[in-house]
Amino acid sequence: MESRELPALRPLLVVDDDRKLCGLIRDYLRPHGWQVEMRHTGPEGLEAARGGKHEAVLLDVMMPGMDGFEVLRELRKTSKVPVLMLTAMGEEADRIVGLELGADDYLPKTFSSRELLARLRAVTRRSAVTEGDEPSPRDRVCGDLTLNEASHVATLRGETLDLTALEFAILASLLKAKGRVKTREALLEEVSDRRFDVFDRSIDVHVSQVRKKLGDDAKHPRFIRTIRGVGYKLEDAAER
Repeated sequence: MESRELPALRPLLVVDDDRKLCGLIRDYLRPHGWQVEMRHTGPEGLEAARGGKHEAVLLDVMMPGMDGFEVLRELRKTSKVPVLMLTAMGEEADRIVGLELGADDYLPKTFSSRELLARLRAVTRRSAVTEGDEPSPRDRVCGDLTLNEASHVATLRGETLDLTALEFAILASLLKAKGRVKTREALLEEVSDRRFDVFDRSIDVHVSQVRKKLGDDAKHPRFIRTIRGVGYKLEDAAER
C-alpha cells in the first residue's frame, strides 16, 4: 500500500501573554492544518513576525511592556502579513485603532473556535496569490487608477499603491462595481466573510484607509464617494 504524504501545516504566529489561551488555540488549530508558534511578549512577537515565515499573526492588544498596537505599528513598516487583533469584549476603541494601524480583522477575547478558524481562512485567502497566474489581459481602470487582480497590484498615476490584502480586496470590489453603489453589508461580507452589524464600523475604517492611500478627500472625493446611509461608490471625478 502506498503511503500518502500529509499536507504541510500552515504556519501561524500567536502573540499573547496568556499562555493557557495560546495552548488552547494551538491544540484546536493543529487538526485543522495549522502549525502554531507562540510568543508571549511584544518584542519577541515582533521579532518572530518580521521573519516572514507565517501565513498570519494572531495578536493580542493588552500585553505588558510593548502592547499589540506598538507591535502592529512596527510590523506594518516592513510586512503585509495578515493580522487578526484580539480585543477585549466591547472595546470598540481598540478595534478602531487596530484597524487604522493596518490590522486585517479583529476578534473579541470571547471568540469561539469556529469563528477563529473562519476568520483565519478569510484573511489568508485574501492575501494568497496563486503562483503561475497570468496577468489579466485587461486591467481594471478608473481614471489614473489601475488595478490587476492576477498580479495583485494597484497603481495610481503609475505609482504602486502600498495596500494590505484587505484594502486591495475592498478597492477591487468597488472597482468591479464602478459607477454603482456597493452597500456596507455587501462589501463587508465579500471581503471579510462576515455578516454586517449596524454597530460594526470596521468597513468604514478600512475604506478610510484606502482613501488615504489614494490621496482622496471624503468631502470632495476623486474616487470613492460615500452614499449616506447606504454604502460607497467608486467613480472617476473627471467623468461626472
